[in-house]
Amino acid sequence: MREALAALTVRGRAFLAAGITTVVAAIVVGHSSVVRIGVLVAVLPLLTAWWVGRSRYRLSLVRTVSPQLVVAGQPATVELTVSNDSRTPTGVLLLEERLPYVLGTRPRFVLEGLGHGWRRHATYQVRSELRGQFDIGPMSVRVTDPFGLVELGRTFHATSRLTVTPRTIPLPSIPLGGAWTGSGDNRPRAFATGSAEDVTVREYRRGDDLRRVHWRSSARVGELMVRREEQPWQSRATVFLDNRGIAHRGQGAASSLEGAVSAAASIAVHLAHHGYTVRLVTASGDSRETEWHSHTAEASTIPLLEALAVVQLDHSPAPDTQWLAEPGHGGLTIGIFGGLGEPDLPFLRRLQHHASSSLAIALDVDAWAPHLPVQPGPGAAAHLTSAGWRSVTLGPRDRLDTAWQELGLMQSRATASSGVGR
Repeated sequence: MREALAALTVRGRAFLAAGITTVVAAIVVGHSSVVRIGVLVAVLPLLTAWWVGRSRYRLSLVRTVSPQLVVAGQPATVELTVSNDSRTPTGVLLLEERLPYVLGTRPRFVLEGLGHGWRRHATYQVRSELRGQFDIGPMSVRVTDPFGLVELGRTFHATSRLTVTPRTIPLPSIPLGGAWTGSGDNRPRAFATGSAEDVTVREYRRGDDLRRVHWRSSARVGELMVRREEQPWQSRATVFLDNRGIAHRGQGAASSLEGAVSAAASIAVHLAHHGYTVRLVTASGDSRETEWHSHTAEASTIPLLEALAVVQLDHSPAPDTQWLAEPGHGGLTIGIFGGLGEPDLPFLRRLQHHASSSLAIALDVDAWAPHLPVQPGPGAAAHLTSAGWRSVTLGPRDRLDTAWQELGLMQSRATASSGVGR
């Protein structure tokens, strides 16, 4: 009852004040008939508040976000279904959805009253120009009585997740090189000494299918072994994204980090559609969400794009290198780097040595923050070249597809010169 009295609307308070005033005035002037009218006007909002306070509204909300994974700038549709599961009919429903500011203003709806078992539907669209994962909701509902005298608030605490991935651009096909591998094997071993069983199995590695475990060899060796001849031969590529804070400039959507994330997403999608099994590694290291994906191109890019949607600046001074100690990865490595310095050379050399072919996109991070003084010393491309990488420089106004094509020309010249040398 107290909650309902506190929830009196302006109309309800006006009725209550008008009724009391009428009663007092009628008593003063001695009009008993008018007193009854004043009492009726004053009692109406009180009775309504009592009735609403005792009512047990049971409302349910179903929220559907379609699609749940969108590219930055692409709209998603949110459908709301509100149901009245109680026997008490409701008055007008006032709905307000809470949204992160990047998805737009809070949508508000006015729905007609719901009888028992009735449903009402409402839809709206959200759009974000920034990548990330955003929670839609909770939803607040205000229920009014049929007279509009009392308004009670309710909140549905359930939320729905929307993932906004970075923008990608189509890239031209270029010669990439890299070893063809079967779950980490660079090439088949020839039969030499020992039995065929010895040369057709290898040690188990993370991500191998347990159905391919060769139990006899595992028991003999003392560790899990898998059949080598049953592994699919596929070309692998590692996309390394340098997301360290010291390597980037700028803020928000105009930062060099966003340019690096967009480049990494475009390259990962391009490689997946060209038959590579791709994984993403950041300065924070490898993660299970971005391990090798050997599904179809469309399915394999989803976890990569979801991981890139939530990449943030890493405040470590140096990249994590534990993943480089895992055997059998190799293959093609494509790095997207920000600003680099002399302390990064050992890591660059180790990463280049770990790959059978290493290509890099070096961001001109100083161009992303022209108001800041230019860092002295050689740029990122020079450090990459000294570490044995083939790299191109990408500025905020440069086209990624043009830089990618230039990288392919460099790769072709290197392949041709090595062939002449032989």
